[in-house]
Amino acid sequence: MIDAVTLTRELIRRPSVTPADAGAMDVVEQTLAGLGFTCRRMKFGDIENLYARYGSARPNLCFAGHTDVVPVGDAAAWSQGAFDAEVVDGVLVGRGAVDMKSAIAAFAAAAGRAIESGAVKGSLSFLITGDEEGVATHGTKKVVEALQAEGEVIDHCIVGEPTSAESFGDMVKVGRRGSINAEIVVEGVQGHVAYPHRAANPVPVLVRLLARLQDRMLDEGYPEFQPSNLEVTMIDVPNTATNVIPGVARARLNIRFNPSHTGASLASWMEEEARAVAEGFKGSVTVKPAISGEAFLTEPGPFTEVVSGAVADVSGQPPELSTSGGTSDARFIRALCPVVELGLVGKTMHQVDERAPVDEILKLQTVYERLIARYFETFSAA
Repeated sequence: MIDAVTLTRELIRRPSVTPADAGAMDVVEQTLAGLGFTCRRMKFGDIENLYARYGSARPNLCFAGHTDVVPVGDAAAWSQGAFDAEVVDGVLVGRGAVDMKSAIAAFAAAAGRAIESGAVKGSLSFLITGDEEGVATHGTKKVVEALQAEGEVIDHCIVGEPTSAESFGDMVKVGRRGSINAEIVVEGVQGHVAYPHRAANPVPVLVRLLARLQDRMLDEGYPEFQPSNLEVTMIDVPNTATNVIPGVARARLNIRFNPSHTGASLASWMEEEARAVAEGFKGSVTVKPAISGEAFLTEPGPFTEVVSGAVADVSGQPPELSTSGGTSDARFIRALCPVVELGLVGKTMHQVDERAPVDEILKLQTVYERLIARYFETFSAA
């Protein structure tokens, strides 16, 4: 049997800061192979990925996660070495303790117990990437595309992101808002401030465009989702002189959106607004949108009931089903199957002294054990 805490510590000791792997994927592969999983390494670019499956029958319940972690930051500010994986007063300290090496270890331990007990009436699989904290172009997205092309069927998926908000098991994610970034470039004509007729100042044009975009109420919310929001994240006018009209002005923004919109519809709206403010301007206005993911929701039903029931078995009460927070690799997996995210309390993720209480790691393992049992009881019979 796998000790979830020992395995978590072993994973943390691999400093797998995106895109480095540092042997973390080897640890996962060796662990799963030891349980009887058929493991496939799926490398895209410099990114290590793994798809492993136990069994060949349906239903196929998949666990998805990532071995890569964010940088340490100020190493001197850590109370313990960020990759030493020390347990202090019952708390495991280390980069990846919460996000999300503990979840990988907990599900592997739960899978081992389920296999031993004969609870797997179908298949269990793992989809593990090393590119979740980075640009996410050669990780889960590529693996999902490859599995789709091969005809691999995954019926449902659990993503091990840290979803609990204040206390263990108080929240799971059943959907996420979409995300679109946009870079805006206004190119004018540089000139002397005393002779504005000889120049074309890009700054007022950029300001008008941003005001038009900010002034629109995108929506008032959507069932299960909060309202969409647009945030300007950067404005830059590369001009150090006081008597020069600049030749260019730039801005960046991000929109987090609910299913009232699609990435394409928001990109089209921004481009229309850019055309409107460019009328009569002796220059150009360019909007370069980049869609990170679409909004999605796993509707309440037997699968969410299995997940909620497993959490309630351990915590004593069902979790809140939420769509809050940022994006995750669930946005890619939704193309394969319904997906729900369930993991530890996320308060210290990405922080100095990222940490997880040992007892909560073991609780998460127990939740996963109950989830696997409930899943096959529900869907194998169906």
